[in-house]
Amino acid sequence: MHCPFCRHPDSRVVDSRTTDDGTSIRRRRQCPDCSRRFTTVETCSLMVVKRSGVTEPFSRTKIINGVRKACQGRPVTEDALAQLGQRVEEAVRATGSAELTTHDVGLAILGPLQELDLVAYLRFASVYRAFDSLEDFEAAIEELREEQGERPAGDGEDCKDAVEERVEPERGPGGTGGVPEPARAAD
Repeated sequence: MHCPFCRHPDSRVVDSRTTDDGTSIRRRRQCPDCSRRFTTVETCSLMVVKRSGVTEPFSRTKIINGVRKACQGRPVTEDALAQLGQRVEEAVRATGSAELTTHDVGLAILGPLQELDLVAYLRFASVYRAFDSLEDFEAAIEELREEQGERPAGDGEDCKDAVEERVEPERGPGGTGGVPEPARAAD
């Protein structure tokens, strides 16, 4: 590390500490030539390879902005978006790879987004997975229903059963549904 003051090509580490969030290391250094001290911050770089082949640094802000578009008009808070961004970053860093594709990052987004908001998940998935037809949307919705344990809409028997359960008998005179009250025994 070159000294920023005298440009000496070497320095000595005096103190090292991790940052509060644990994503980087702060080092206090001293130049052996001019004896001045300076601070460096080391972070692990994570690169994303885009479809065009261009490589750029991973950006949590880009993740949050992309998901924010899918969540537009949905009851999703900024805090929830920030937490989702953190979860995605932790997931991609946990892979241990220094370079990821945009496809890998998209996969890391889908899980937390599905837990956050299903409509936003469908919006994001429709772009990410390039839905071309209504059948693609229907298949994705069916997948979600199966994952959540819902029974798919089928032959209408489910609806018929639900309607029958809600039908109450008509109330006749005396509020008994048209059924005569039993005779009371005289004392």
